[in-house]
Amino acid sequence: MLNVLLITSDQQHWNTLGLDNPEVHTPNLDRLAKQGTVFERAYCPNPTCTPTRASILTGQWPSQHGAYSLGTKLLEDKPTVNDAWKKAGYRTGIVGKAHFQPLKSTDAFPSIESYPLMQDLDFWRQYKGPFYGFDDFELARNHTDEAHVGQHYALWMEEKGLSNWRDYFSKPTGTQESQQHRWNLPEEYHYNTWIAERTNARLEEYRDSDQPFFLWSSFFDPHPSYLVPEPWDTMYDPDSLTVPELHPDELSDPDTSPFMRYSRAGENESEEDYGIRGKWMHGVDKHGHSKQDLAKDIAVYYGMVSCLDKYVGKILDRLEELGLAENTLVVFTSDHGHYYGHHGLIAKGPFHYEDGVRVPMIARWPGNIQAGARSQALQSLVDLPVTMLAAAGLKIPYAMSGANQLTSWRDPEAHVREHTLVENNMEPGMAEMKTYIDTRYKLTVYRAFSCGELYDLQEDPGEIYNRWSDPAYAEIKSRLMQQFIQAEMAKEVLPMPRVIHA
Repeated sequence: MLNVLLITSDQQHWNTLGLDNPEVHTPNLDRLAKQGTVFERAYCPNPTCTPTRASILTGQWPSQHGAYSLGTKLLEDKPTVNDAWKKAGYRTGIVGKAHFQPLKSTDAFPSIESYPLMQDLDFWRQYKGPFYGFDDFELARNHTDEAHVGQHYALWMEEKGLSNWRDYFSKPTGTQESQQHRWNLPEEYHYNTWIAERTNARLEEYRDSDQPFFLWSSFFDPHPSYLVPEPWDTMYDPDSLTVPELHPDELSDPDTSPFMRYSRAGENESEEDYGIRGKWMHGVDKHGHSKQDLAKDIAVYYGMVSCLDKYVGKILDRLEELGLAENTLVVFTSDHGHYYGHHGLIAKGPFHYEDGVRVPMIARWPGNIQAGARSQALQSLVDLPVTMLAAAGLKIPYAMSGANQLTSWRDPEAHVREHTLVENNMEPGMAEMKTYIDTRYKLTVYRAFSCGELYDLQEDPGEIYNRWSDPAYAEIKSRLMQQFIQAEMAKEVLPMPRVIHA
């Protein structure tokens, strides 16, 4: 039976693979690309962590599975892809970042990934589940030196002899002030090392048990803050890198969203000046920065990508050493993109530019997926569980609404999707938006505002010129609006087939 290895990074811009960007070095991911197919138009269902990760697990859109934003929870009673794997006799595992639950619990929605439980190491030594249908799970929550460190990663550091691991992490869990650019944590204790080591241990265990497996190796980098152990922090020269910038013509767009206008606001301007209200919303802030500082951040971000690549390589090497590579489908992707100067932005938020919603994606399956190929077929990460099950010859659960992309994975010229969608719901009724994307156009609609975006990705791949109010695009806009509504109707979950006419 086919094995499946899913490797994900976190918040990785689609153009940070060396095979397309000569400013970045990713020899191991480039190797994977040469052995498989690169999907150049892969999109996340939501440009934040929890919703997309829950979609990868359930095969449903965020508006369907309910973990619609950061700070929400994927309810434990939701069916997941693991139900199908286990029914077919598979062993299931995850190592690294899950993020299916918020940092804060409530009485109604308790969370085992929250304070103080995540740092109760005695709890994690004994906890055997359940955890969303995974037989095996080794978890952590922090990005870089965040105080959220704990769970199985902290246990591993102690097992490795780093009993003073708190000295390398931020207060209040650790003893450090937040670090910048160079992380004083030795690389041998970095979570990349932990994830690769524990992934490889699981691979060996599964090989020895002669049991097919679905294993998710879930890395944290290159998600900011921009921090990485030496020598990766100085691998790239900031002065030699391209620094993306806001295009001057974008400033004259009459349909710019309040969130984009506020991102460029002056020092004395407030959210209220732009009609923005509600709770704290990620990225709804002023994104001012200096080009020099951003160049250094980009250099470290690229260093984080290259460090990640090293440990992805260790996993790929071990898969081959164990004799598993020929019968294992390997998929690499990221949960969403990132802004590091693009359109003047430096953080994810209620923005649906390609930089934030498009992701790198590579699939390798010897003898089934063409080696060294590139595909323009639209892909959504909500399709991953559906397609992985299909590759294994298993029945697709009715509750899943992702598309079966197996045809396009096997044939880089084939197209399964005519469109895909991106949802964003950081604050219901306020920072709430949806985007419809087809092979050429991209339409974004806001719930609380009459403005919107329409980009012609063929003529304007940089998304500089918003055609929302352009008379020359009025007919196209009308057609896209109808197709968008039809796409929303088409994604309704049908939990069972109709069996009788009455």
